[in-house]
Amino acid sequence: MNTSISLKRINKLAIPALIAGISEPILSITDTAIVGNIDINATEALAAVGIVGTFISMLIWVLGQTRSAISSIVSQYVGANKIEAIKNLPAQAIFIITSLSILIIIGTYPFASNIFKLYNASNLILDYSVDYYKIRVFGFPFTLFTIAVFGVFRGLQNTYYPMIIALIGALTNVVLDFVLVFGIENYIPAMHIKGAAYASLVAQCLMALLSAYYLLKKTDIPLMPSFPFHKDIRKFIFMILNLFVRTLALNVTLYFATRFATGYGAAHIAAYTICINLWFFAAFFVDGYASAGNILSGKLLGAKANHVLIKLSNTLITYGIFIGIGLAIVGAVFYYPIGRVFSKDPEVLSLFYSSFWMILAMQPFCALAFIFDGMFKGLGEMKFLRNVLLFATGAVFVPILFFLDYLGYQLHGIFIALTFWILARGVPLIVKFRKMFMPLSENK
Repeated sequence: MNTSISLKRINKLAIPALIAGISEPILSITDTAIVGNIDINATEALAAVGIVGTFISMLIWVLGQTRSAISSIVSQYVGANKIEAIKNLPAQAIFIITSLSILIIIGTYPFASNIFKLYNASNLILDYSVDYYKIRVFGFPFTLFTIAVFGVFRGLQNTYYPMIIALIGALTNVVLDFVLVFGIENYIPAMHIKGAAYASLVAQCLMALLSAYYLLKKTDIPLMPSFPFHKDIRKFIFMILNLFVRTLALNVTLYFATRFATGYGAAHIAAYTICINLWFFAAFFVDGYASAGNILSGKLLGAKANHVLIKLSNTLITYGIFIGIGLAIVGAVFYYPIGRVFSKDPEVLSLFYSSFWMILAMQPFCALAFIFDGMFKGLGEMKFLRNVLLFATGAVFVPILFFLDYLGYQLHGIFIALTFWILARGVPLIVKFRKMFMPLSENK
């Protein structure tokens, strides 16, 4: 069994995962940039994209945790040289999760207006939010299907095909955004915010089709579920339940952040939307190395290579710090041009420029938190991840946010609270990991 964690091995997994990872938020960033530059009500449309994007991200993150659960189980079987014993589980997992996604559509579509009122949306922002969501929501099952297939490939130690699929999806979305939002004179009418929603929907459908094609053609994993359920489906469901609770806690953070930003006014939620989408972009950028940690830690655990796990963690800590500093430097160099890409509104830009430096400052801490988050998912330690997020959100983020809002910090208060939230997520993971594996590594 190959337990190598050389730079070449890590990058072979991380770089395709990194490219695939940054393709995911490109769907939202493209909508944000293009919608923010339309000729009619651009600020309100940008605010609506931010609000709906937060809600859809919540739905996807809650159920999209299938990727981590499938990847963890499959990679541990790969490490133990028992891949044949796991072949039927992915199709069963995909069947469960896509069935749930259809129930989500049925449960949210009729109540879209009520949902976005909870985010403080009103008047034109509310109308745009409902229009955008009622198109985007139909891409939900396709997105979850794609995410689950990506989890299978990650478990099989393959990040190349997810990269290809994600790149094609992102490119499709960018092209269709321009065509459908602005239109083509005499051929396609300008559809404004609805055009951005249709562009994302088509891209999501295409990615699902490509995911099915590559899984069936390049692996022996079937897509048609067979029964009875695999013996590890119970383990899978408990992983999902723990990640479900964890992700609810994560989305409580995003909900309160978005709700407070919306309450400060249209310009504030527009500036917040730009900042948070760039934060997501950076997070998915780091996700390449978090994915490598996820994939390799599961395999190394299955192979019982504890001393190599410690070496992997030390290597990824170094990479995480360099990546975080690198992202901060790039953001600082292009500080003002970045803002003008997303909006021309002077008030929005002023709020963005006064806040974006805080997003950049937290990047090294984000990188460490996300990388160890990935490793713990690979190890199957979903319960501990759940408890850490519950603590970070309930005991750190929410109290700090309400306190700073009381003091009148507005957007600055949101991003200060996010910084402490990241620290409360990352530090316990690093400490726990070393307590778990340092003693075992000494008995290699």
